[in-house]
Amino acid sequence: MSKPTILIVDDEQRSLEALERNLADEFDIHLAQNISEAEAILSDHWVQIILCDQRMPDMSGVDYLCQVREKWPDVIRIIISGYTEAEDIISGLNKAGIYHYITKPWNPEKLVMVLRNAVNLFELQRQNELLAIELRLSGKAVKKKLDDKSIGLRKQYNFDDGIIRSKVSPMNAICSTMSQIAPYDLSVLITGESGVGKELVARAIHYNSLRWNMPFVVQSCGSMPPDLLEAELFGYKKGATPSAVQDYTGLFERAVRGTVFLDEIGDMPPAFQVKLLKVLQEGELRPVGSNQTRKVDVRIIASSQCDLEQEVAEGRLRKDLYFHLAGVTIQIPPLRERREDIPILASFLLKQAMEKINKLVDGFTVEAISCMKQYSWTGNVRELQNEIERMLVMGEQDKMLGAELLSPKILMATSPDIPDDLAILNGTSGTLKKRVEAIEIKILRESLIRHRWNKTKAAQELGLSRVGLRGKLERYGLEKPIEPENNAPLATLN
Repeated sequence: MSKPTILIVDDEQRSLEALERNLADEFDIHLAQNISEAEAILSDHWVQIILCDQRMPDMSGVDYLCQVREKWPDVIRIIISGYTEAEDIISGLNKAGIYHYITKPWNPEKLVMVLRNAVNLFELQRQNELLAIELRLSGKAVKKKLDDKSIGLRKQYNFDDGIIRSKVSPMNAICSTMSQIAPYDLSVLITGESGVGKELVARAIHYNSLRWNMPFVVQSCGSMPPDLLEAELFGYKKGATPSAVQDYTGLFERAVRGTVFLDEIGDMPPAFQVKLLKVLQEGELRPVGSNQTRKVDVRIIASSQCDLEQEVAEGRLRKDLYFHLAGVTIQIPPLRERREDIPILASFLLKQAMEKINKLVDGFTVEAISCMKQYSWTGNVRELQNEIERMLVMGEQDKMLGAELLSPKILMATSPDIPDDLAILNGTSGTLKKRVEAIEIKILRESLIRHRWNKTKAAQELGLSRVGLRGKLERYGLEKPIEPENNAPLATLN
């Protein structure tokens, strides 16, 4: 390990020799008898400490160390002198930033101790400088990461790429409307069944608005009692309730200049509706337990899966609040009304599932996609996502996910021209023979898919002979779908 480097400046040769003898074991010593020699050494070597005599012919030690301070500010500066005038000491401390003033004759042990402490100070200064540089660089790196994340989020919720849909999707017209209203501070009401992606639409509007780099916060209005909902959105002052031990900033203030998404607005307690209306009308709120109102600048996007006009008609929702929320209304269709989106949406959700579960497969078979398109998906996109994750877990690594991995309820779904079970049983049209055949087709198809079209296993399960099963398949025109040699583009991840 290298020794700390010390430069000793003294015009007396015997003083230089004495200092060198006492310090050479622990330090790397450089000697200079005048300012010129000292300057040359400081220019050529990395010196941590300079030990300078005060009385020299060409310049005082304090004056020289003032110059050192300007040129080499990191070097620890020490004066050594046989004179102890108070003026010299004060001048050295103030003008030259002297670390220590050592008087002659000096004690070797004390001198070494002072120099050791000086070395530690030098190292501490260097560490602080490196830390400061690191913090400056880290600050820039953190800001860049945050900026990159914001830009990434904006791309993720882009209307063209973020809303997954086909070229002929009913969502195309909705995305066009969203792109028109996003830049303007209009209140937006998003309606649709549970699981259709109302929050996704709200985020897309936010990240394509002028508020995109400000907060987006979400609050469900149906899961909280009125008092708790008010406290969460408006905040409260210390002592407002027995449990309020400190001030709490509500979501509206935390989302300043951003967007607040109020989910399931139809379930909002009546007692809170008047207070929310004041925020919408005047941009003001009053925290619980406070006597002062506060201005808030947020955009409100609300959602509901119920018929809000019916809620207004039956008196559960204020009419004026409804019209303030419904500046623009966007109706998201259920997944069963946009079956053409299912192949591309399923592939997108499979990519997400593979990242989440850390398991890779090649995609879906055409038969699996066909079965998905025939199912009604009452839980919409959320149900589709759960089903795909289940298939991925049950399937084999690096294989196509086949229809046999689908849940029985999906396999029992029929093609659009065959009515479902309840329609068959409760219908008033169709002969007994037609109704029985429709049910039989569903059972045959589900069994064959589950057994990967192994007719022997399906026949055994159904209590039929192979000949009997073959006859029924020919009668109903049931055939195994032909998988293309190259995976169909909408059924795979290619």
